[in-house]
Amino acid sequence: MAEKPLSGVVSRVADDAWAVAEHHRIRHEVFVGEQRLFARSDRDLHDEQPTTVKVLGLRDGIAGGAVRLYPLDRHGRWQGDRLAVLAGARGHGLGGPLVRFAVATAASRGGRLMTAHIQPPNVPFFERLGWRVYGDEEVYVGVPHVPMAIDLTASALTITC
Repeated sequence: MAEKPLSGVVSRVADDAWAVAEHHRIRHEVFVGEQRLFARSDRDLHDEQPTTVKVLGLRDGIAGGAVRLYPLDRHGRWQGDRLAVLAGARGHGLGGPLVRFAVATAASRGGRLMTAHIQPPNVPFFERLGWRVYGDEEVYVGVPHVPMAIDLTASALTITC
């Protein structure tokens, strides 16, 4: 099921200094400032790994969302995490394209399965994007999360991002 990209919404790899800075600024604002999941910074060792892909979501050229992904092993398992959309950008179509871009990027790099820890209110959103719950609710950074996964080998991943 291909979806037409929303007008003015673009997801792209953060591959220059400005985009990386915006990626981290958005994550900081959401996870440290708004949700208070982390005291000072949400950055960790994954941010320093060359295999980690940082993605930036823009609407009409303005950065409003971010997500990162990285391989977990040599068997094609990838992790998607730190999906963040600024409060003022929510409801403007950034989240879906960010998730689809992350999924397509992992698949294009040989991924076979992508997993993520999803806050319970966001489970229906991910289910609409083809993700499935694969375990019991768990606590991650002090907050309930649901483990979810998506098959990266499915033919539905030919979505243009």
